[in-house]
Amino acid sequence: MDEGVSRIRRRVSVCKRDRPSLGSGFAAPTAAELKPGDEEGEEEEEMMAGSRRRKTVEVQPVENDSEEDMFGDYDSFAENSFLAQVDDLEQQHMQVAEHRKHASDLSTEDLCSESIKHNKLSITTVGNFTELKMDEHIKNQSRHEDVSIEPDILYDVPSSQVLYFENLQNSSDDLGNQSTKERDWNASSHKTVNEELPQNNIEQHQQIDDSSSKVRTSSEENRRKSLKEHLKSAMTGNAKAQTPIFSRTKQLKETLLSEEINVAKKTIESSSDDLGPFYSLPSKVRDLYVQFKGIEKLYEWQHTCLTLNSVQERKNLIYSLPTSGGKTLVAEILMLQELLCRRRDVLMILPYVAIVQEKISGLSSFGIELGFFVEEYAGSKGKFPPIKRREKKSLYIATIEKGHSLVNSLIETGRIGSLGLVVVDELHMIGEGSRGAILEMTLAKILYTSETTQIIGMSATLNNVEDLQEFLQAEYYTNQFRPVELKEYLKINNAIYEVDCKAENSMTFSRLLNCQYSDTLKKMDPDHLVALVTEVIPNYSCLVFCPTKKNCENVAEMICKFLSKEHLKHREKEKLEVIKNLKNISSGNLCPVLKRTIPFGVAYHHSGLTSDERKLLEEAYSTGVLCLFTCTSTLAAGVNLPARRVILRAPYVAKEFLKRNQYKQMIGRAGRAGIDSIGESILILQEKDKQQVLELISRPLENCYSHLVQEFTKGIQTLFLSLIGLKIATNLDDIYHFMCGTFFGVQQKILLKEKSLWEITVESLRYLTEKGLLQKDTINKSEEEIQYSFHITKLGRASFKGTIDLAYCDILYRDLKKGLEGLVLESLLHLIYLTTPYDMASQCVPDWMIYFRQKVDKDVVNRLYLSFVLYALLKETNIWSVSEKFNMSRGYIQSLLTGAASFSSCVLHFCEELEEFWVYRALLGELTKKLTYCVKAELIPLMEVTGVLEGRAKQLYNAGYKSLMHLANANPEVLIRTIDHLSRRQAKQIVSSAKMLLHEKAEALQEEVEELLRLPPDFPGIEVSAAEKA
Repeated sequence: MDEGVSRIRRRVSVCKRDRPSLGSGFAAPTAAELKPGDEEGEEEEEMMAGSRRRKTVEVQPVENDSEEDMFGDYDSFAENSFLAQVDDLEQQHMQVAEHRKHASDLSTEDLCSESIKHNKLSITTVGNFTELKMDEHIKNQSRHEDVSIEPDILYDVPSSQVLYFENLQNSSDDLGNQSTKERDWNASSHKTVNEELPQNNIEQHQQIDDSSSKVRTSSEENRRKSLKEHLKSAMTGNAKAQTPIFSRTKQLKETLLSEEINVAKKTIESSSDDLGPFYSLPSKVRDLYVQFKGIEKLYEWQHTCLTLNSVQERKNLIYSLPTSGGKTLVAEILMLQELLCRRRDVLMILPYVAIVQEKISGLSSFGIELGFFVEEYAGSKGKFPPIKRREKKSLYIATIEKGHSLVNSLIETGRIGSLGLVVVDELHMIGEGSRGAILEMTLAKILYTSETTQIIGMSATLNNVEDLQEFLQAEYYTNQFRPVELKEYLKINNAIYEVDCKAENSMTFSRLLNCQYSDTLKKMDPDHLVALVTEVIPNYSCLVFCPTKKNCENVAEMICKFLSKEHLKHREKEKLEVIKNLKNISSGNLCPVLKRTIPFGVAYHHSGLTSDERKLLEEAYSTGVLCLFTCTSTLAAGVNLPARRVILRAPYVAKEFLKRNQYKQMIGRAGRAGIDSIGESILILQEKDKQQVLELISRPLENCYSHLVQEFTKGIQTLFLSLIGLKIATNLDDIYHFMCGTFFGVQQKILLKEKSLWEITVESLRYLTEKGLLQKDTINKSEEEIQYSFHITKLGRASFKGTIDLAYCDILYRDLKKGLEGLVLESLLHLIYLTTPYDMASQCVPDWMIYFRQKVDKDVVNRLYLSFVLYALLKETNIWSVSEKFNMSRGYIQSLLTGAASFSSCVLHFCEELEEFWVYRALLGELTKKLTYCVKAELIPLMEVTGVLEGRAKQLYNAGYKSLMHLANANPEVLIRTIDHLSRRQAKQIVSSAKMLLHEKAEALQEEVEELLRLPPDFPGIEVSAAEKA
């Protein structure tokens, strides 16, 4: 049956060509090539027709506009006689002659199905056909009655016709019902196609003749008539059109593309979430992971986790693995499933701005390739409510605070249902102070307002998972997998012990430290740090965690004093480049400590560095130019910088003894997957701390406890204000019911000793009402029962929309009100003062004695002093000079600038809700932008791109890349040659991020245009017509 339609399909293609002179091109067949019987004639004619087709490559197509001339009064498309006449028609310039009208309709159907199968098989055997074609060209020398079936028939038929017949096969009920004999013949014919083609063709025609003799019912005949009409119509349309001559490669690509489009249409129609072989994602996703991240295969636990029933059923999930186990990859695949398969937005919540920016850079390339937006919500960046996209979906990557604001805006605009998935990294942070309270509020609101939003939480340090499971209504998965084995050691004096939980004291003796120290070195390095690090560096990397920032710098300098001169020669040129780069990004300034340590491959890493410095040093460490970091505990929770050996200088963070969670995070950095075969951690301790350390290494991880009530103004009060402002819950009963579903509600029996949850709820609402943020309304349900509901005041709404700490909201209102009386606009100083963060004033200790003698408010003085710092920074845009002028560390000034930009954004949102502060709306928008970037105006467009900081922006600007469009259209290879010290990975990330940002802006403008042209939903005519229809 396949064979027949192959003929028909060949005819559809061939009938568009005029070959009047082909007959003369063939000689008579030799005797050896002729065999007795009708089948011989058919076989030889098939061969000849095939050869004719190959010779028509140079012949120009001829148009024929007459459908009658093509087909006359034929009623059948049966088998050989009709197709032979079509061939005659082509030889006679499409002139019609009357022929037979009786033939089997059933054979037509069988031909269709057989040809479809034959064509599909031919695609896979293209490589075997060259020899066959040469043989056929020699043998086909005379004209007979029918046309041969060539295995490479797909190449001579337009792929639109291939698609047509494949669709025809799908729509027929019994096209696939072939006899076993036919299928066996198909299989064998392709195996021996080069040697046995004539005999195979004879057998093939016998099969078709047998199938055409089957009994047919009247209903089948009707259906076949319909089939005939479809075929006739298709052939007519094909004959009218000129067929361009394509290369076989191009035709094959077109055919495969048509098949993929067909599959995609069926997928959409069936509403399936399965788009491909890579965990329901297209295989392109797997290729992109190989291309961008070098990940060729998932770990076994990752596969298990992704195929869990709870994941397949979209249940909430918490999973926990050691640091460096590959947790993030699982989350990324789940996010891509939501974005591409289910076509819904995704929110990813990360703990720090640096990690948000790192993730933005890493996923922007995926967004460009796969067609979704990656949007940054950190610091002062992020639009509320987010732009509603027309087609593409968005991946929001946010800090904890910005994630909360984003969820609030989605609830307020009724779009929380568009959020399909929320991923929380470092879920254990739900138990850490005010940030934990904000994270808890975010998750509780999602659980309460959207039943369709899935929540995925991951962490390396979770203990009381049952409480979190109950709160998130989640399944739990855990595994102790680490890609690199980790060995833990303790160092007491000269002895090193391996941590062994099975041993009596949880440790066993390993070795004595082999080092020969001079008296001077013993005094300078009593903990033998130099000996421990020189066992590893410079060939491998090492991290030394120190208790304080100052200790980091001192240890780095001390180690370099006693390192051999050989360390200076290791990658010497590259280290000089790092120093040169540091000077460039700091306007010629360089920290004297880094100047002395970097030549040895050593640097310190803590919050005292600027963002530019920190980024540059991290890149140098990742590439192996720097081999040793002395760092604080913040690095353990920040960007991923693994090492062969991790050394803990002391079991303290500042003055507090180390917690188990912190310890696990620090030692988790030991061992680099794909580089090291083993990772080592060494905790240095004194005899006095031995008992505490033994308890530390043996006890379980600390439990997570809710801080919702403990953080009063940033916790429960802020929650209640937002619940009423968003109208999630507006009366006491509903608010109490919501509180019972929070993490605090789950743990209330543990956390509440003196007061009940009901009493705390009532007290908090009373406090908010007294402060003028809420108003109470009385609802009389009956004569006996009186219920109170609440609504938010203007001040309350402004505080809630601006995410202002309620401890400062009334002070901020008063300062802004007073500012209106005499706002000084000669410079930015007055505005800067109004946007200087209140909470940072307490950290400032100005050396300004005259103000203290005048008995002024200390907080006002401190805030004004910080305003001077910020004002100087905006004027000079040089952190180094401002640092020296005010005797403050660079890192503190950087933190002040970031905090001021964020607070300025909050004050702007605050003022937008209060009409009396209209003047601030225009002024604060520009100030926020200046504080965010703190550079000259021409660099701001470049710094909007994730990963481009001031130093890099200057380089790009000087090289001629002066706008976002320039960067988006840049060639990464040209950037590498043009910009100093720019790696290929960085160049690609910058271009990808710029493209993503440009697409976002273009999409927003298109959305705005459509919104302007769209008919309003409340248009009077629409209401009337709807009413009339009803």
